[in-house]
Amino acid sequence: MSEEKKDNGSQARSTSVVSIAILCSRVLGLVRDQLLNGLFGSAFTGIFTAAFRTPNMLRDLFAEGALSTAFVTTFSKKIKNEGDEAAWVLGRKMLSLAACFMTLVALAGVVLAPFLFRILTPGLSEEAKVLGTWLAQIMYPFIAIVSITALVMGMLNSKKVFFIPAVASAFFNLGCIVGGVVLAWLIDPGFRNGEITEKGLTGFAFGTLIGGFLQLLVQLPSLHRVGFRFGLDFGWKDSGVRDVLRLMWPSMLAASGTQISVLLNSIFASYTPGKESSLAWLANAQRLQQLPLGLFGVAVATVTLPMLSRLATEGMTPAFRGALAKGLRLVLFLTLPCAVGLSLLAQPIISVLFEHGKFTANDVLNTAGPLQAYAFGLVFYSAIKVLQPAFYTIDKRFIPMLISIGIIVLNLVLNYTSVFILGWDHTSLAWATAIGLAVNFGTLYFCMRRFASGLESRSLGQTLLKLMVGIAGMAAVCIGGQKTLLASWATQNFIMQIASLGATIALAGGVYFLITQKLRVEEAGEFLGILSKRFRRKS
Repeated sequence: MSEEKKDNGSQARSTSVVSIAILCSRVLGLVRDQLLNGLFGSAFTGIFTAAFRTPNMLRDLFAEGALSTAFVTTFSKKIKNEGDEAAWVLGRKMLSLAACFMTLVALAGVVLAPFLFRILTPGLSEEAKVLGTWLAQIMYPFIAIVSITALVMGMLNSKKVFFIPAVASAFFNLGCIVGGVVLAWLIDPGFRNGEITEKGLTGFAFGTLIGGFLQLLVQLPSLHRVGFRFGLDFGWKDSGVRDVLRLMWPSMLAASGTQISVLLNSIFASYTPGKESSLAWLANAQRLQQLPLGLFGVAVATVTLPMLSRLATEGMTPAFRGALAKGLRLVLFLTLPCAVGLSLLAQPIISVLFEHGKFTANDVLNTAGPLQAYAFGLVFYSAIKVLQPAFYTIDKRFIPMLISIGIIVLNLVLNYTSVFILGWDHTSLAWATAIGLAVNFGTLYFCMRRFASGLESRSLGQTLLKLMVGIAGMAAVCIGGQKTLLASWATQNFIMQIASLGATIALAGGVYFLITQKLRVEEAGEFLGILSKRFRRKS
């Protein structure tokens, strides 16, 4: 078997392992959001979401985005060129730097929260702003914890340890849920007698910090096993540290396109008719987008980036192009059916997951529109997760940054036009984000194709055509399910709703995989092969 085929097979196997781990995390994240929506209703959940927006954006943008990408790229090259010990030294220096700097950022966030929250939610009531500011001040220290966690995760991924870092996010959500419920019960007297008030949100805010610590602690034994030893090292005038910082700031600006679009959505959503509830509707729709995004897009990117970093040391080789093209084909194969399913079955999916407690049928309708828009952007977002970090491995770090700046301007224009000129509701903001993702991916792909002297585009196009046949079959099943199993949705009890929706999804997914396997889509064969091996191993 050739080295390239071994790498491709390893890539698919590692992706499946990471996907299973991330699935646990995303499901628990969904449970957390279900609790918030069901206990407090969409308006208070929207305030909580807005309060966590900035710390969470800094996590995605800085800790798990730019810092992680730049660090893994440099750390992987350091292992290959200088050995493990040199890489561990770099790890200690970066951990010390991140701990010091991000603690200052967290403290600044606490102090500036009264101003930042008002800037980001100008259309909300004064009462909502006061509550949101308090919750944000509690949650800002989260960014310092998660920055250290991101570096630990990067070191483990570079040593080809993928499962524990991926499943660690599940412990974050577990801490949020258990810690949040227990602290809400202690803080809010109404929580104990069934008359829940917004005071309980304080418990869930502290729960995010508990979850952050759990996410870090669960990874430390694995890091120790691969050879790392903790220690403070303030020797930041180091070539490795400089390389990380040099890669990081353009990476941060490049990744900011999507994150700033989310922030812009919060600002403009506060002026839409739904106000606080609009923030929750958009966040719930995005949560459902994040499930397949994390399950497949992030999983493929997590496995692909260290591989690309190692291959990039040998130049723009066929192996580099093959690994990147493989990642894109995997993303297409896995996310296209998710996007179509979320779009066609948006209302029953949201109803089953969220229509409980204080989350009403009206909330379902107002979440379905944004979900369909985010589903359109899902494929592009997942592909960006794979494609964008590749630019840093070949030292073309300014290209994604410039593209991202253009996307921010595009989203700003689209949001302003849709809300203030056309008077559309919050759904238009989700469509603006999706359009921005499509433009972002298209531009990145065109640039990488040029730099790499081709990107196996013919193979990618052929795969896409075959996948579209499978998508057509899957869509037919979803539409048929709406007219049969789901036709009497309103009169079905909860168990029957789960059964009818589950049967529709299972049949649609089965048709998609059957068609793509019959058409000999390579990724379908690998995916089903991995599943069959796992089932045989369990039996």
